[in-house]
Amino acid sequence: MRVRRPVRAAALAFAPLLLAACSGGASPERPRDSGPPAPAPAPTAQRLPDGVTFTHTTRTLDDGAPLRLSVLTVDRDAPVRMRAEHGDGLAQVDTVGALARGAGAVAAVNGTFFDAEAPRDTGDPLGLYVAGGTLLSEASNGRTALVLPARDKPARITELSSVSRVTTDHGVSRPVDGTNRTPGRILGCGGTGGDRLDGIGPPVTAPRPGRVCTDQDELVEFTTEWGASTAVGVPGSVEALLDARSTVIGLRSPAGGPLPQDGRSLIGTGSAAHWLRENARTGHGLTVSATVADREGREVPIEGASVLGAGPALVRSGRIMINAAANGVSAGASGTRAPRTVAGIRADGALLLVVLDGRRPGVSEGATLTEAAREVLALGAVEAMNLDGGGSSTMVVRDRVRNSPSDPGRTDEDRQREVSNAIVVVPEPLR
Repeated sequence: MRVRRPVRAAALAFAPLLLAACSGGASPERPRDSGPPAPAPAPTAQRLPDGVTFTHTTRTLDDGAPLRLSVLTVDRDAPVRMRAEHGDGLAQVDTVGALARGAGAVAAVNGTFFDAEAPRDTGDPLGLYVAGGTLLSEASNGRTALVLPARDKPARITELSSVSRVTTDHGVSRPVDGTNRTPGRILGCGGTGGDRLDGIGPPVTAPRPGRVCTDQDELVEFTTEWGASTAVGVPGSVEALLDARSTVIGLRSPAGGPLPQDGRSLIGTGSAAHWLRENARTGHGLTVSATVADREGREVPIEGASVLGAGPALVRSGRIMINAAANGVSAGASGTRAPRTVAGIRADGALLLVVLDGRRPGVSEGATLTEAAREVLALGAVEAMNLDGGGSSTMVVRDRVRNSPSDPGRTDEDRQREVSNAIVVVPEPLR
């Protein structure tokens, strides 16, 4: 089989953004319904499968502001599997509750940032996203990410980049700019060559959360996880259709249309369209390979793993260390109190998934990144990172929303925002 999937990878990294799911970890606030907020619950604990515990409580910040925390703790030897979950197509969005039900999960929280302000395909994950060992969205290089490997290995938090290439049967190759996204639109920047802010100036290689880079010469891979069809491409674009054996079964121009069953496609624009016309021959193979590497350039296999890019990092080696600048997050976004979703890892390998409610004056006012780091550090985390936040921050346990999402609605259930993906906890007997 010519396409090497599952993907290989290394360590991870990623950070927050300023779009609807992209803003230093806090999505923009939507108007709330009028009426008094629900009272904060007293501290409680609920036991789930052995080794999985849910608690929530209200803390008081230094200036007296209340902060409600919902905490899910998953021991390393718990009879469950933690993995990424998305809906029927990467281009689509759904609630955390719906994603949890679809996965048969006992618990879930929201995952990566996503392209919520795109004119279409709003579920496109922002930056690195790996599910089931397959690279489904390329990295915004250098941002912090959470790696959930096979159950016999511990979770980890690190900075990651990704590289993909396509090679013909005759050894001719070129970089693949992206995976499962609109060609020419690079949310958060930090991609492969030629990406420019506003289409002008020098190439941008560093992450720029909340910004959109453009590139007129792109080669983008689409897998069936994207959905049934690719969107109509720009004039002059070319799409190579590949079957399950990575053999070219046809070309179309402009790009756009049904994806081959169990196959994939490659869409080229500008010079990449010319490359496909010259090198994509019907009946011949095009091999796509992908690697994910850490900041030292070390490749780490992630077969069967999930990887969710977001960021910034909050805790490193048991100390608060927020790499906001490396993740492209502004001081203003870092210092604003907002709802947050945080992933942490304890010294014993247990995974902490924490939702900090916000935008509820007098009940739970949210946290800055530093305040979020202090809270997860107090829970025992030695490593921690920020996930998507704001109105996206949602925790579901036993098919019920257990926090108070900040989007409009009369109940916590109908305040859920539709998101790109979630981290789910699925029962799985020990072998």
